[in-house]
Amino acid sequence: MNQVASRLFNQVRLFSNLAVIFAILVSVLFQGVINSGNLTWQVLLSVLALAIGIPHGAVDHLITIPRDSKVRFALFITGYVAIALIAVLAILRWNVVGFEVVVWMSALHFGFGDASFIAETDRLAGKTPMSRYLEVFYAISAGTLPVIIPLVQKKSSSALGKVNPALINWAGDYTSILKYFVLVITLFALLILITNKRYREVIDLIALACLALIAPPLITFAFYFGCWHAIRHTARLTLLLPKSIEAAQTGNGKRSFIAAIIPGVPALVGTVLVGILLAIFNKDGFSSSLLWSLLVVVWALTVPHMMATSKLDRKALRFN
Repeated sequence: MNQVASRLFNQVRLFSNLAVIFAILVSVLFQGVINSGNLTWQVLLSVLALAIGIPHGAVDHLITIPRDSKVRFALFITGYVAIALIAVLAILRWNVVGFEVVVWMSALHFGFGDASFIAETDRLAGKTPMSRYLEVFYAISAGTLPVIIPLVQKKSSSALGKVNPALINWAGDYTSILKYFVLVITLFALLILITNKRYREVIDLIALACLALIAPPLITFAFYFGCWHAIRHTARLTLLLPKSIEAAQTGNGKRSFIAAIIPGVPALVGTVLVGILLAIFNKDGFSSSLLWSLLVVVWALTVPHMMATSKLDRKALRFN
């Protein structure tokens, strides 16, 4: 089973790298031939990429609570939905503050989730894992690059204006400080990764840095969320879900991965429906409102999702 899972993890990692390269190339092409004020292509690609990523967090109940406890299951679902709803209302009510909280929370969740994926990849391959301090520096860089950098560049204004004008000046006077902080941390992380001969992780960080610095903010976040973080997390789920484990034991890595996606499909449908309903009752244009609504729902779901997966991440990173 470990060989099948190891091969699957490597394929998923390669796919995430190729997806980022695709996003960079498309961004360079479209930004060169399409008027900078026309964000339609960004909205369409972003909605698609976000949709790809939504199912990955919809199976938290299957990996967090015992399947034989109906009471704990009901309590978990109730609490999970309640936290998500409170987060939605908070973001809609306090746009900027809610956005700031989600930005930093997402950066930490994404970064340590990616470090956990790498730790499990090493374990499956029988490779010596990264040291704890190296995992921490990698996690901070991998999380802040695709989240913070795109939002502190000048070109983020038009994208944020398209999503929600209230977010344009979200970082205030700290814009430059945040940008240089992330870049310095990343350079240091690259240096110690090279020193420790972790060249595959060097490639990951360089790919994320290029995505964050070249692609528009909407494209950066959407592709990172859907085609990097989400599918890597889904690969990790194949080690925990019974049907995925069963498929892996038969040597079918593809079926193992699909088995981890299927339980989350209803969440994708539900999220899109909620997004559409929020967009319909929004006074702005439907396409912009739909993107904002989908982002709000995704951000809100990140709150209970991060809480539910924190134990899984700590176990993978040996932080218990």
